[in-house]
Amino acid sequence: MYTIMWYNTSLSPFLLTGFPGLEAVHHWISIPFFVVYFSVILGNGTLLFLIKDDHSLHEPMYYFLAMLAATDLLVTLTTMPTVLGVLWLNYREIHLEVCFSQAYFIHSLSIVESGVLLAMAYDRFIAICNPLRYRSILTNSRVAKIGIGALLRGFILVAPPIIPLHWFPYCHSHVLSHAFCLHQDVIKLACADITFNRIYPMVLVSFTFFLDSLIILFSYILILKTVMSIASGEERTKALNTCISHICCVLVFYVTVIGLSLIHRFGKHAPHVVHITMSYVYFLFPPFMNPIIYSVKTKQIRNGILRRFCLPRLRP
Repeated sequence: MYTIMWYNTSLSPFLLTGFPGLEAVHHWISIPFFVVYFSVILGNGTLLFLIKDDHSLHEPMYYFLAMLAATDLLVTLTTMPTVLGVLWLNYREIHLEVCFSQAYFIHSLSIVESGVLLAMAYDRFIAICNPLRYRSILTNSRVAKIGIGALLRGFILVAPPIIPLHWFPYCHSHVLSHAFCLHQDVIKLACADITFNRIYPMVLVSFTFFLDSLIILFSYILILKTVMSIASGEERTKALNTCISHICCVLVFYVTVIGLSLIHRFGKHAPHVVHITMSYVYFLFPPFMNPIIYSVKTKQIRNGILRRFCLPRLRP
């Protein structure tokens, strides 16, 4: 009997879910999703192109920004196929191996993004608190090592709870709660001891998102202390302006993280559509907003965009 159950549940695909009760208007719902996905790809792709093409942007601050844009782009490309597949084609089936891989990349890239935001805070801390040694501390090789460290941290730390998913029997309903795969969604369907898979993610979140946010907060306290010691008001304003874009991106990322966590923890009686909407906000809002924030708030990026896309048209 157990052998038959293992066979059936191992080969049966999971079923993704769009917006329950709104299936008739999924094609209309897909329009804003497509617009946001396209905007994310266009915005982050433009940032990557500008930073690669413009030698004036070959500085540590913009290298970290390129890492952030690349991470946002990968998150979008990871979730977009299944979401649009459900909304456009009502294609809900997803094979287990594909589902586990998608969950792995989604969670890994979230931790990578937190690490990149932490690295960007370190960059601003060195630039303002120790400007004379900025170039000697943040060399290209050190920036590369920090980027690789953030990448490895995300992809290594997420592996332990994802690997057991391949061997769990799934004898409950195979219907997932979203149009993409999340670890916490998959383990609800497992008929096995999932104690480790419940405890490890809580510890992981505490030692990544929570710790990263505390370090970022502490670094900005030190930055503010240094800025307040500057005699010239103009210099203080100039120093703070270099941090505004990063602060906005940090707030966008961690506010959505906290909002999603609060909904999952305290919103058990909230309508299911609220949970679904918050999950999409978490995965789409930061990648959508980050290019806009840096394009509006960072003069070098704004000028680069104007040079590439406006000035050639003005030539006779």
